[in-house]
Amino acid sequence: MADVTHGQLAVHGNLVRYAEAGAASGGPVVVLVHGMASRAAQWAQVMAVLGETHHVLAPDLLGHGESAKPRGDYSLGAQACGIRDLLAALGHDRVTVVGHSLGGGISMQFSYQFPERVERLALVCSGGLGPEVSPFLRAATLPGSELVLPLIAGSWVRRAGSGLDRLLGKARVTLPAGLRESLVGIGSLGDAATREAFVHTARSVLDVKGQRVDGRDRLYLAVDLPLLVVWGAKDAIIPIEHGRSVAGAIPSSRFEVFAQSGHFPHLTEPERLAKVLADWVTTTAPAHLDAGSLTARLRSREPAPARPAPAARPAPAAKPASAARAAPAVPASSRR
Repeated sequence: MADVTHGQLAVHGNLVRYAEAGAASGGPVVVLVHGMASRAAQWAQVMAVLGETHHVLAPDLLGHGESAKPRGDYSLGAQACGIRDLLAALGHDRVTVVGHSLGGGISMQFSYQFPERVERLALVCSGGLGPEVSPFLRAATLPGSELVLPLIAGSWVRRAGSGLDRLLGKARVTLPAGLRESLVGIGSLGDAATREAFVHTARSVLDVKGQRVDGRDRLYLAVDLPLLVVWGAKDAIIPIEHGRSVAGAIPSSRFEVFAQSGHFPHLTEPERLAKVLADWVTTTAPAHLDAGSLTARLRSREPAPARPAPAARPAPAAKPASAARAAPAVPASSRR
């Protein structure tokens, strides 16, 4: 197992915390991007295995974990730029990027904005591939949610959760890793700065109807990019149909279903995920994309077929003269 260490760096005046493993492995650089209300520590077990043969980095996104939580832009594009700048500061020009949930959307945006920096793309239970998402996340976008979240994540809730965990421990019952980490994420919203960042992040990609940012219409631009799609068969946050659909649309992609996992395969089956990632990186050639390849792909794309115009409605049949009524005359004095 590789050691997982931690570092931090000021990027544009904001502190960014990151985890690292396998720096001395000599292997390709793999960047792991976590999801909403999550943290880099979620990837620790994957990093310990993958770091034996790869140089692995996992940042705490701005607004998450131990990174800064400024009042600013938490959109997918802004987070993608933040990852680009962190990697540039650390001296990494080309990487394989792996994103979970919101991190999948950020990873797709990163690949779209900076194709010359991406060798491969992996999506794990990714957002941005369809509108469906859990009711809890949709509710976070409602007006006034910032007033309700402190109650949900209050100290008394966290204490009750810790008490329940201790009781279950005494009974030798273990909480599922995904549920445990979800509770940690909810508990983090007790901090005002984290809560504000969470609400801004949620509203940048969601509304009450579901996910409003959809990357499927631009995935054809990444057809030359090795793509791995991983999904938990029991995912109750984002349906597995999203992953199956996008993998089916890109024949060169690889689709892996983790039967024992829900929304957090990297927590429930970390060793398997690490081995799948290592095998995929080893057996695929890194892409070499640039602005020219993006231009060529855009120009070669066939335009979408025009929608047929609605059929003209037949004109109403004229009434027989005998049935027509004469309109009453309007007195000249009443005309305007």
